[in-house]
Amino acid sequence: MIKISHKRIFLFFIFVLFAPLSWGQTQAWPTKPVKLVVAFAPGGPADIIARLLAQAMQEKLGQSVIVENRAGAGGNIAARFVSKESPDGYVLLVTTSSLAVNQTLYKEPGYDALKDFSHIGLIAISPNIIVSHPSEPSADLKEFIRNYKGKNVSYGSAGIGSTPHLTGDHVLRVLGKLDAIHIPFQGAAPALNATMANQVQLASVALPPAVPLIKSGKLKALAVTSLKRLDTLPNVPTVSESGFSDFEDYTWVGLFAPAKLPNELINRLNGLINETVRQPDFRDKLNAAGFEAQTGSPQYFNDYLKIELTKWGKIVKETGVSPQ
Repeated sequence: MIKISHKRIFLFFIFVLFAPLSWGQTQAWPTKPVKLVVAFAPGGPADIIARLLAQAMQEKLGQSVIVENRAGAGGNIAARFVSKESPDGYVLLVTTSSLAVNQTLYKEPGYDALKDFSHIGLIAISPNIIVSHPSEPSADLKEFIRNYKGKNVSYGSAGIGSTPHLTGDHVLRVLGKLDAIHIPFQGAAPALNATMANQVQLASVALPPAVPLIKSGKLKALAVTSLKRLDTLPNVPTVSESGFSDFEDYTWVGLFAPAKLPNELINRLNGLINETVRQPDFRDKLNAAGFEAQTGSPQYFNDYLKIELTKWGKIVKETGVSPQ
């Protein structure tokens, strides 16, 4: 006769008692409001997409989805907050490529981008763009670099360490070898306003806030950082066309959860994102805001993030940019 210890019997009943409960709780999610924590202030790319996503999630889940902005430290405040929350699917992070940049930019960002989060999915991407005052005689970036060799050049961005800042510094100073001075602003709008007022010669910003100003003739677009020209701005050359082959930079927005979120919830949330971004009206809203919708598995997003960490880490080191 096989003897079974009392300890094993006890452990067996504990498993039977609690395992179905945990599984049942996952299946029932959500039973209360879900919070989307946005790493930046209202009106920015992450906030715009978070609010579109929240509306779609609310309709599909039948539960309230709340957007909470926790701006500061280039997105680190929100990332730290979410990384320490319970992995139950009720607190999620909507952030940008800053998550990849900050891992190298800051000596102690307060989290590990790979280990401290469950990577739910990539939602949207948008190239950056370099613009000037309409009176700038250079027709494009290639001509601008040629015209300003050996001269001081000033350019604005949405802030130190933002992907548009790193794009500007990398293109103008490292690749273009210009004496480029960075002027940080508190957001893309002030940087664009300064460019329209001729207070800085250029601005390197995310695409969405610049497009209407370009189309109205208030700014001149010199180059976009997409690999191919954009349908919305077909006459604007790419950085790759400007003499720096295969150049490609994007500001992206993705959804994260605290690490160790159950796989059932990871896959459910990922499926929800993919279903949402496939809807024509959602894609149209993203396109109108200057974004391109993305779909893919959690594994794809994880692999993409690893590539971004390596890429932006290299650029941070090449440019010598620091958060102070």
